[in-house]
Amino acid sequence: MEIQRGTPTKKVVKTNKNAMLKSILVITILLSFTVLLVGGYWIFKEQAPRPVEVTNEKGDVLFTKGTIMGGQAVFQKYGLMDYGTVLGHGSYMGPDYTAEALKIYTEGMQDFKANEKYSKDYALLNEDEKAVIKNKVIKEMRKNRYDSKSDTMELTNAQAFGLEKVRAYYKEVFTKGDGWGLKANLIKEGDMPKTNRAYVAKGDQITQISDFFFWTAWLSSTVRQGDKITYTNNWPYYEDAGNQVSFSAIWWSGASITLFVLMVGIILFVFYRYNFGMQEAYKEGKFPQIDLRKMPVTSSQVKTGKYFVIVAALFFVQCMFGALLAHYYIEPDSFFGIKWIHDILPFNISKGYHLQLAIFWIATAWLGMGIYVAPLVGGYEPKKQGLLVDILFWALVVLVVGSMVGEWLGANGYLGNKWFLFGHTGWEYIELGRIWQLILIVGMLIWLFIVYRGIKAGLKRETDKGGLIHLLFYAAIAVPAFYIFALFINPGTSFTFADYWRWWIIHLWVEGIFEVFAVVVIGFLLVQLGLVTKKSTVRQLYFQLILLLGSGVIGIGHHYYYNGSAEVWLALGAVFSALEVIPLTLLILEAYEQYKMMREGGVDFPYKGTFWFLISVAIWNLVGAGVLGFLINLPAVSYFEHGQFLTPAHGHGSMMGVYGMFACAVLLYSLRNIVKPEAWNDKWIKFSCIMLNVGLAGMVFLSLLPVGFIQIKEAFNHGYAASRSASFLQKDIVQTLLLWRAVPDTIFLIGVVVLLLFCIKAIFNLRKPTHKEGEQLPVKDLSLDEE
Repeated sequence: MEIQRGTPTKKVVKTNKNAMLKSILVITILLSFTVLLVGGYWIFKEQAPRPVEVTNEKGDVLFTKGTIMGGQAVFQKYGLMDYGTVLGHGSYMGPDYTAEALKIYTEGMQDFKANEKYSKDYALLNEDEKAVIKNKVIKEMRKNRYDSKSDTMELTNAQAFGLEKVRAYYKEVFTKGDGWGLKANLIKEGDMPKTNRAYVAKGDQITQISDFFFWTAWLSSTVRQGDKITYTNNWPYYEDAGNQVSFSAIWWSGASITLFVLMVGIILFVFYRYNFGMQEAYKEGKFPQIDLRKMPVTSSQVKTGKYFVIVAALFFVQCMFGALLAHYYIEPDSFFGIKWIHDILPFNISKGYHLQLAIFWIATAWLGMGIYVAPLVGGYEPKKQGLLVDILFWALVVLVVGSMVGEWLGANGYLGNKWFLFGHTGWEYIELGRIWQLILIVGMLIWLFIVYRGIKAGLKRETDKGGLIHLLFYAAIAVPAFYIFALFINPGTSFTFADYWRWWIIHLWVEGIFEVFAVVVIGFLLVQLGLVTKKSTVRQLYFQLILLLGSGVIGIGHHYYYNGSAEVWLALGAVFSALEVIPLTLLILEAYEQYKMMREGGVDFPYKGTFWFLISVAIWNLVGAGVLGFLINLPAVSYFEHGQFLTPAHGHGSMMGVYGMFACAVLLYSLRNIVKPEAWNDKWIKFSCIMLNVGLAGMVFLSLLPVGFIQIKEAFNHGYAASRSASFLQKDIVQTLLLWRAVPDTIFLIGVVVLLLFCIKAIFNLRKPTHKEGEQLPVKDLSLDEE
């Protein structure tokens, strides 16, 4: 037995260390999600009220809870979150409707008060008179007149006048267009979309969406009952409404940096003191030789080839939509003068496609890789595995095509009250209609079943329930499990609480679970290739997962600073999102080890392409996700930046730089083993990798980042609404920066095209299966403990 071959004392110590790490990981997960769920309950309890009735001083009903819900449904139905933002969340072509409505609402109150006291509009007053009116308006609008007992609210005459100004403004915008990227007559007249049978609203859709925007302006400028801060923690910045950065935002920005520095020292000490790095499984000069001609290949593995061609094709289409979106910032109502392209694919629909296709191609690459590695883990090919792989493939095709058609029909108003089921749900990143969301979940469950069938034998052989194969399986389970939270969002869900669940998908699913899955898969691949020891890899995985989940889960709070959530999220989000940078930084050390392995493999090392992209992942993890994320996650910075161009700078650097590059890495690893070795050409891959990295860097650092810096300065000097206006985007320097973005975009697209051509060539040069269903494969048994 193994225990007789070594020193018993050392064996016990090592076992205790692993047991301790497992315990710490379990405790970390339990504590993190407990905090997140308690915080979610806090958000639910403290969300801004949606009164059953809102009246004026005479008692006349101005709008109702049904109106607010209906207006939110209109905003969602037409995909306006993929054009502009509400409470800072959404897209950046259009305005932030909360900030815009707040400005109009405030100016309306100022005119009402000015005419009441001085018989002239506010703009015609002298500075002393303006100061008097300004203070009166701030005092009046910040008072909370909501009555929780009767669930009603009264607006003063000045506030009611401000409401009418908001309605008149959006009546013109949604009838004539906004003079920028919004089509005229986008929202049709008529009653609201159905949301909740308990509340029936009357009136046309434009009036309802106007009232919804007014409600968000009201909650952003009204002090919470029993507090000194508004429902949005004083966001957006607008001095005329009394909104200025809070003490909490300043304090927790400084505190998070202080704790970050402290934790860096502690974690680095632990990392080096207890040797949590991966250890090479080979001696210097004896790099393992890998003969791809002897690599076993099964039917299901070969069938993943079509997945990867679709991945590259979707990647190309997604990038073409990205190029169209970038062009719209220069020419918002056409494409080089071609109007019909904008009529068919306006900004909001193109943006929805751009985001959804990114998730589709990245997730499909990961699904394909999971299917490929399953027989390697289990050691054989289960019966009918190839059939299940084909079924899943066509389900994904139906999902992609069907959802895109549904989103187009829904956002154009052709689905009526079926918009939420089959069309565009209206939430950025989860635009899929409810039916398509269910199909996606079913597809992921089928994938999980395929993976389980493949690795089941390995799971049974691995006695350690926290071993490498089990970690891979747990990470696979989390992929479909965490998308289920999208089903918690319904049309009638309050905007703030729906946004709480939305970030479970964007942050925890895309940025969290995918990150965990990526870390585990990289460790698995390195062990499977015989490059690192299993024992050291498992220990490092536990260490990384503790850091990732310990910081990342609660770190979701930086999305809740100013969306109407409780003030406590300023503290939780600031501290834990700052700590997220640490595990991302440590991955650079792992990347350097991967680089050394690739270099020591010499010219015959077959996985150079995969390793080039893995190194890219680590660099962008630090720069895109870590550095750029840290920049905008400080509450004091986010207060002025929330929903500006620094956000997509971080988004592109992390989404494409990390998850996109990793998808390319696993695609190339899988293809390398199922494509005939003589048909492989690393020069294509190296060229594509260079072009993608250079193009992405240019996109982020030469365009998005400079525009973001100019924009945050605009917000600081002139108020947030000014920084999100069309007039800001039309400034010469902004237009120049956005125009020259075409250069790095083109470089990036060349890299995409080369990758696509490479995958198309590969599909015609696939190896034939070497082993039949049920036949044992000559692969390394990863369920065994190392000697």
